[in-house]
Amino acid sequence: MNLNASTATRSAGRPRFSRGLKTSAWGAAALLGWWLVYGQLANASHWLTYQAFGLTADTPLAGAVEFFVFEVPKVLMLLVLVVFAVGIVRSFFTPERTRAILAGKRESTGNVLAALLGVVTPFCSCSAVPLFIGFVTAGVPLGVTFSFLIAAPMVNEIALVLLFGLFGWKVTALYLGTGLAIAIVAGWIIGRLKLERHVEGWVYATKTGSAAMPDERLDWAARVAAGREAVRDIVGRVWIYVILGIAVGAGIHGFVPTNAMAAIMGKGAWWSVPLSVLLGVPMYSNAAGIIPVVQALLGKGAALGTVLAFMMSVIGLSLPEIIILRKVLKPRLIAVFVGVVAVGILLVGYLFNALL
Repeated sequence: MNLNASTATRSAGRPRFSRGLKTSAWGAAALLGWWLVYGQLANASHWLTYQAFGLTADTPLAGAVEFFVFEVPKVLMLLVLVVFAVGIVRSFFTPERTRAILAGKRESTGNVLAALLGVVTPFCSCSAVPLFIGFVTAGVPLGVTFSFLIAAPMVNEIALVLLFGLFGWKVTALYLGTGLAIAIVAGWIIGRLKLERHVEGWVYATKTGSAAMPDERLDWAARVAAGREAVRDIVGRVWIYVILGIAVGAGIHGFVPTNAMAAIMGKGAWWSVPLSVLLGVPMYSNAAGIIPVVQALLGKGAALGTVLAFMMSVIGLSLPEIIILRKVLKPRLIAVFVGVVAVGILLVGYLFNALL
């Protein structure tokens, strides 16, 4: 009996081991192919611009075209790679699990944890209301909830991969650190103000069911499948914004005079940072659409702090999210939320302009 049971156990384990080995081999081959193609993008874009298209060097059109044909595949390839990896990480997390982790945490610890979880948890403007209701009714403090709602759209994997691909790790690290700082501090301030009475009353009366947790026992084949699904879902939704954003950036890169942009968004104009925030809030875009524009602005002489403030206001204080949150928040709490986050973004803009 014991011998048969042992044999059955080994036989059941072999298919899983074999699937894992096969998945690893395919993954290694795909990563090698990705790396080989990625390394040739610069040469390919140069050949397409000047040989295939026959454009004249050092002209605005040639500069715009080379920018576009290089950045589109580069950004999309980086996006696929990172979204796939984050999709695997997200197989360990869902919004429901995040809610369970944050419930009952003290505010100071909860603010930090909420901001960090916001980076790896699925979020979009349309999910702001159900997430808010779920967090509040699960006992997550109001300030901790806001730390999550600020960090999740502002410091997400799409923003980070695009920043890394276009600007390198230093700018990416600066954005990550300051974005998390804004989320943590803004959430803490909102929590200290005790504004719970400015949440619509029906929210606290809402009962939420217990959602199923993700299966911690998933094998790696299932987690890889989750990564592929994340690529289909996320990249499938944002690729058009990537192309449109890079197209706008290419136009700025090729045709906008450097001196003109430096005068409007340079360090010398004290009003450039608040103006950038005011312009960014009503815009409807996401990281995929706005970051290529930011790259082109920097290339034309705009200051780093100014364009980061512009980007943060577009992503973190988008008008659609504010309108959606009005369903659960009273005007005063919305005003406090917008005001606190806007002040944090302004400070980041001025700080980077002063130091860099």
